[in-house]
Amino acid sequence: MCIRFSSVSSKKNERWHSDGIVYPKLTWLAGELLAKLARWSVESRQSAFKSTLSLISIVKYSKVYQELKEKYKDMVKVWPEVTNPEKFVYEDVAIAAYLLVLWEDERTERGVTAKQSFVDLGCGNGLLVHVLSSEGHPGRGIDIRRRKIWDMYGPQTRLEEDAITPNDSTLFPDVDWLIGNHSDELTPWIPVIAARSSYNCRFFVLPCCFFDFVGRYHRRQSEKTQYRGYLDFITEVGATCGFHVEEDCLRIPSTKRVCLIGKSRTYPPSGEASMDEQRTQYIHRRRGCPGSPPSRAPAPPAPGAAASRVDRPDGCPGAHAAPDVPAEEPWLPGFRPREKTERVRNCATLPRDVVDQVVLQVADLLLGGKQLNPRSSPSGRLKAWNRGESLSLSEVADKLDKETLRRLKRECGGLQTLLRNSHQVFEVLNGSVHIRDWREEKHQEGKHPEAKCTLLSGAFKTRLCWFFTHHPDGCALPSHCCPFAHGPEELRPPRKHRPCELPPPCEGPVERQAPAPQGCVVSETFPCSSPVPSMGTEPCT
Repeated sequence: MCIRFSSVSSKKNERWHSDGIVYPKLTWLAGELLAKLARWSVESRQSAFKSTLSLISIVKYSKVYQELKEKYKDMVKVWPEVTNPEKFVYEDVAIAAYLLVLWEDERTERGVTAKQSFVDLGCGNGLLVHVLSSEGHPGRGIDIRRRKIWDMYGPQTRLEEDAITPNDSTLFPDVDWLIGNHSDELTPWIPVIAARSSYNCRFFVLPCCFFDFVGRYHRRQSEKTQYRGYLDFITEVGATCGFHVEEDCLRIPSTKRVCLIGKSRTYPPSGEASMDEQRTQYIHRRRGCPGSPPSRAPAPPAPGAAASRVDRPDGCPGAHAAPDVPAEEPWLPGFRPREKTERVRNCATLPRDVVDQVVLQVADLLLGGKQLNPRSSPSGRLKAWNRGESLSLSEVADKLDKETLRRLKRECGGLQTLLRNSHQVFEVLNGSVHIRDWREEKHQEGKHPEAKCTLLSGAFKTRLCWFFTHHPDGCALPSHCCPFAHGPEELRPPRKHRPCELPPPCEGPVERQAPAPQGCVVSETFPCSSPVPSMGTEPCT
């Protein structure tokens, strides 16, 4: 490989100032970057993960995926949830395609024609259940919270609203496969539930959030990433439960795309009793609880594939050591399924006056204590606009009273969350906060233009401009350029699907425009040459 450095230096950009950030220094390009590029182009580094789709035929998968994508693409148009439809629809379609190919290969290996049954634990929106059921696999999904989209699937898609607590009443002896697709706190339990449901029950898990048997998972080896360590933990759980655990990497739009599969057992059916004792000891060791006393022999397995746990001596407090313990008793004390109603931690539950007061306090700090106006300045044209200073979040927190900080932490996750959500007023970057200057906001052309157009046209002038009302110098933009209303008379009713008709762009320097509305502060040299400034992530209401 031959790289000529002379071409880099000879065609040097006229604006190249070699600041080491935007324009790298030529010495670094020649002495470090080119050497690394040459080394990277020839070296072979082994990945910590398996190659994509290593357990199935890529040709089969591609064919099935394209068929499913075409069949279920209209789900994107009617998606009623607040989540991104393109991500979730195509991700679940890809997972369904993988399982369909995997299960077809399994039927061929076993010489059977009946399609596998399944239960999806923590099924969420239920789309994976809907696709698999529509493709002929009998199954159902269970989730603690019902979703709006469930009503759209039809009666052939069985979805149940229920909490799953790992115990003897949550076994599935007649099911072929248990699925855990981003199943959170149930993820480590799914291999256990599959193993105890029946000898023929298998599992498929796609881990995402890191949970242990009780509470959050904490990695124990710093040389591994947390994700790699968690995958190894779930693999260890499956192996301890007696599964041959296989790993594969899915082709889905997600950073967490490694799945773990338990298709076969490492022991014969006659070894179920001793294997279940091993599972119990392992689960309790995760809590620092000693295993079963060696003087007590394990109980014989119950007749049938699904052995009962009520007569299994665990040797730990709260375990099912007596036959009269109810089946609903959890296998490990302390497990708690997630709450049915998710706690909102984004300031939505805070009183509006509390949020407004904190915003005013922080703005006052950033503006150097300059008095904030209850109304905008009457002057419509000023030479300068006070942008204030930048302060670290810790400096801002030191100026707020402790009770306010505790309330923010308790209700919405902290001061940073509140400031980020007040994005009309503040910009939070790298642990610091400063007043947002809307003159610097750029309209990102070419990046999701239709979505941006909908956002701008739907939310334009539907909210009052905080700067027009509170900033000592008023708003930095003229009324026709500001996406927010300069006074109640400019407010428009919000509409979700307003036709994309943006106001005319500002052309040329502002001082050539018509006089700005009262309270609108304009820089003498600020050219407003783009359409309406981007509103960031301001939601349409």
